[in-house]
Amino acid sequence: MLIKGIIKRYRWQLIFTFSLILSEALLGILFPLFIGRAIGDVLNKELTGLWLLGILGFLLVIIGGFRRMYDSRLYARVYTQLSSATLNRMPKDEHSTKTARLSMLSEMVKFAEFQLPDIIQHSIGLIGVMAIIAFLNLNIFFGALLSGALVIGLYLLSGKKTFLFNQAYNNELEEQVNVISQNRQSELKLHLLKLMRWNIKLSDVETINYSFSWLFMLLLLLAAIALSAWNGNIEYGALFALIMYVYQYIESMVSLPLYYQQWLRLTEITQRIQKF
Repeated sequence: MLIKGIIKRYRWQLIFTFSLILSEALLGILFPLFIGRAIGDVLNKELTGLWLLGILGFLLVIIGGFRRMYDSRLYARVYTQLSSATLNRMPKDEHSTKTARLSMLSEMVKFAEFQLPDIIQHSIGLIGVMAIIAFLNLNIFFGALLSGALVIGLYLLSGKKTFLFNQAYNNELEEQVNVISQNRQSELKLHLLKLMRWNIKLSDVETINYSFSWLFMLLLLLAAIALSAWNGNIEYGALFALIMYVYQYIESMVSLPLYYQQWLRLTEITQRIQKF
């Protein structure tokens, strides 16, 4: 398969960039703990926690900056290779489809360069955060599991609809160059209206899912603050760290399903490209 061949060709470069992403994710998990330690130390007139937090932040900046510079060069080569191979496999007279496929390939490469690292970091962070929340407060942990299950179920229920809307949008997009070349205002207007109609449908599904997800997570946040405050034995630094971990969990659970919708779109694009 075309895409598998590209992955095989650049496998060592991809393994290297994924190792950098993994390092960023693991360091990111430590941030709330180090912030809580820094607060506790400062309140006790000590600076050890503050120095450790600064070192952690510096390491994240160095690794993250290097990884982004490396990725921009790696994925530029991947896009060039993948686009050239895709166009060479298609019939010479498919100009409209070729133009649309180049745009779709650009989406795929940008997803790999920008969104995929976030997905990996959020996923790893989610596992670490859940483990720490379970250690700090089991009631909040079970609340997080329930709210997460509700969010996942919501997106899975709308998955098929999202895929079909993307399919219809891409079908229309592949006709764009042909429509423009006809130079007929009525046809062009109809084409743009169809594109926007499918785009609006996709946006509506995303908005509904996102809004309900935030409602579920808002209830979790309020419950976590209340349960933490009622536990009078916890220190301020630990309390702050717990709430930060809950909020980190919320950010991940709200973001990851959005990436799932993008993954559905890329799955449709991949199936389309592999036809030739």
